[in-house]
Amino acid sequence: MASDRDILPPHVKPTHYELDIHNLNFESFTYDGIVKISLQLQEKTGSISLNSKQLTLKEGSVTVEATKASVSVTDISYDKKSEVAKLSLPEEIPGEGTAYLTIKFSGVMNNEMAGFYRSAYKNPEGKDDWMYSTQFESCDARRAFPCFDEPNLKATFDFSIEVPENYIAMSNQPEKDSVSLGNGLKKVAFITAPKMSTYLYAWACGEFEYIEAFTEREYEGRGKLPVRVYTTKGLVEQGRFALENACRIVDYFSEIFKIDYPLPKVDLLAVHEFSHGAMENWGLITYRTTAVLFDEKTSDARYQTRVAYVVAHELAHQWFGNLVTMDWWSELWLNEGFATWVGWLATDKFHPEWDVWGQFVVRRQSRAFQLDSLRRSHPIEVPVKNALEIDQIFDHISYLKGSSTIRMLSSHLGVEIFLNGVANYLKKHAYGNATTEDLWAALGEEAGTDVAAFMRTWIKVIGFPVLTVTEDSNQITLKQNRFLSTGDVKPEEDTTTWWVPIFLNEEAYTATAEKVAALTTKETTIKGLDTTQYKINYGQRGFYRVNYPPMRLTKLGEARHKLSVSDRVGLVADAAAMAFSGLGTTAGLLGFVDALKDEQSYLVWAEIIEQLGKLRSLFAESSPEIKEGLKKFTLELVSPTVERLGWEYKDGEDFLTGRLRALIITTAGTVGHRGVIEEAQRRFKAFIAGDKSAIHPNLRLAVFRIAVAEGGQEELDAVLKEYASTAAVDGKEICLASLGRAKKLELVQQVLEFMLSDQVKVQDKHTPAIALSNNSDARYPLWEFIQKNWDEVYRQMSGNMVVLDRFLKNSLNKFSKMSTLDEILEFFKDKDNTGYDKGLGIIEDNIRGNSAYVQRDSEEVLEWLKAHGYCN
Repeated sequence: MASDRDILPPHVKPTHYELDIHNLNFESFTYDGIVKISLQLQEKTGSISLNSKQLTLKEGSVTVEATKASVSVTDISYDKKSEVAKLSLPEEIPGEGTAYLTIKFSGVMNNEMAGFYRSAYKNPEGKDDWMYSTQFESCDARRAFPCFDEPNLKATFDFSIEVPENYIAMSNQPEKDSVSLGNGLKKVAFITAPKMSTYLYAWACGEFEYIEAFTEREYEGRGKLPVRVYTTKGLVEQGRFALENACRIVDYFSEIFKIDYPLPKVDLLAVHEFSHGAMENWGLITYRTTAVLFDEKTSDARYQTRVAYVVAHELAHQWFGNLVTMDWWSELWLNEGFATWVGWLATDKFHPEWDVWGQFVVRRQSRAFQLDSLRRSHPIEVPVKNALEIDQIFDHISYLKGSSTIRMLSSHLGVEIFLNGVANYLKKHAYGNATTEDLWAALGEEAGTDVAAFMRTWIKVIGFPVLTVTEDSNQITLKQNRFLSTGDVKPEEDTTTWWVPIFLNEEAYTATAEKVAALTTKETTIKGLDTTQYKINYGQRGFYRVNYPPMRLTKLGEARHKLSVSDRVGLVADAAAMAFSGLGTTAGLLGFVDALKDEQSYLVWAEIIEQLGKLRSLFAESSPEIKEGLKKFTLELVSPTVERLGWEYKDGEDFLTGRLRALIITTAGTVGHRGVIEEAQRRFKAFIAGDKSAIHPNLRLAVFRIAVAEGGQEELDAVLKEYASTAAVDGKEICLASLGRAKKLELVQQVLEFMLSDQVKVQDKHTPAIALSNNSDARYPLWEFIQKNWDEVYRQMSGNMVVLDRFLKNSLNKFSKMSTLDEILEFFKDKDNTGYDKGLGIIEDNIRGNSAYVQRDSEEVLEWLKAHGYCN
């Protein structure tokens, strides 16, 4: 057993699985199975250990190929904590050659969104129904069948399953044959699947239908590849947008990775209950419905971006993660960081009008910054001793900091060189496993530079730097330090020197300037610059903050129309981060934002509104006066744009303008714009009276939020009724996000009880929690409700710890009083926090930072608001 990780004994290694699932009982939700595993013998042993969870292993035998001798398993013992079953044999098997392990077992089609599980939905007749699918990442293949459930124990697979005649059965490979068994059943077998990790194997069955298209490219020996989107009946036409994108993206990735998509088909399946956004099972990709379905007539346009990106992300995994898999879970980022970056790259290629990289900076990179500015963040490549710890690092560091550092590196090397290096990496390690160092080696060879030397720190070390800028005549000095949002970095926490590509705009260089590509020391001076027009981190391609002198920030604000959207977003985000940490001032941030009333970009507005909303949220608990002053300031800021855009969507209007209208109306209604509130209420009444055209699909969230926030029981009941009856694929999510805006305590209590009811699927319970935690009238009642109902919260969500961890972080992160933190710590002190302990640490760090900021800056913020007429 390796010293740095808990893994299965190395006596045997699997090479092939023959798996048969049968006797599916759709009342007790049980099934039986038999698996025959071909084993490569490594050492003499009298036992075989493999992974098993919530399965009953009934009997087993081992046959040694060389002697044809077969022995029965004499005893099966379980280590529940490690999820390992040990099969004892009556005699030792040899240490070389091949053996075959056969096990009969039974399992449960659970409702925990892990393993082989069931999803509830309403069929076209309005009746309750079930579909069945798998979710094995990271360590839940063992819930479905006994297996060697580690990423570097790859094997090939044969699979068959008995299902009702009216069901479609699916797996990673196309169907090989289907045989009627009588009694309304059939047995479906599939073509042998290529060598892969257990977490990537998959199957599904149910009353599905599909739409199909084909790739443009021809694939050797396979022609044009069939691409299908599968759904339960009645939804399939909403898969058209995903289907169109998938066909193009498969071809695009085959070209840029210089390896043809390896399998004979690409299936996308919409799953009604799903703990994540999607799962990259090789050849059978599963999705949450809102991540793959989109209806141009009824869906909010913001889901269109989500579908395009998530489809691209999962298809990227077919190469990066599936064809070549990380060696161990500590290198999860290799899968997720790369797939995130290249998913955005593909989305940008096919939808350039969306300003994809601007969206990345606002919606993705900012979340990575937020988490990584806390003491209890973790490195991108985090040590994982036990695979059961892995679920807590499926987070913004692995995905979003990982992708941000890849974007930084690819921008420095050049995207073409970077992708050539990736192609070489994939070719060298195809159907095997690889490490981060293997990727650096391939990239370094292509680029002719030591990539590992300057990237190792980014991957191995927690945190990121802030570059503090000092100006002098025709030169600037840059100094790097670790950035913490609390601003209290200790000397022992600031020992890292990052390689920091500077990305200085070309206009800043004079003819005699010395060009410095990267900061490789703690401090450097760049001479010969035109200091009237420089911008550090041009294009926001680097993963670091910049702290400008106050006058330079003002000048950049005045010249902002010469800058890209991403750069303007970056200026707002960096100014806000400096204010929060104390490296800058909140007065400076408010003054900077005050000058942006004429901003036209949706993405810049999104950042402004995000930061002002955060300020209102932080001061809501301690200073209602500051909260109201900030509301008045925000109202004055957004009102001109509200008047300019109005409510009506025009033919041919661009995507981002539509997004801006929805954002501005939501914000204006939140901060008290009477005209917006009255119009939202008018449209809401018409909508619930039956005129569905009264609210444009893009404005449902805005109108519902305003109606609930400004209304009472009638409005709450109307949204609850809409939740129960909506046919829109995004309808339930929109209703849940709106319910959390209730202000009256009795209405908040109803929302809380509804959130924990069976009417809300476990996967969706965090959605109202986010809205409630952002709502200062509901934040503390939410915490009280969690305490009073902890046993039920835990019962509902602990079957899948990803869900519980996400729910708690979304519910408790926004407090700014230390007394509340004391309550939280005391409450969880005697609980078994396994599976969400890291999340509790993040909550603690956030609240401590919020509290320190409020105490430090309350007086300054109030003074600025009074000076500008927003407070008396």
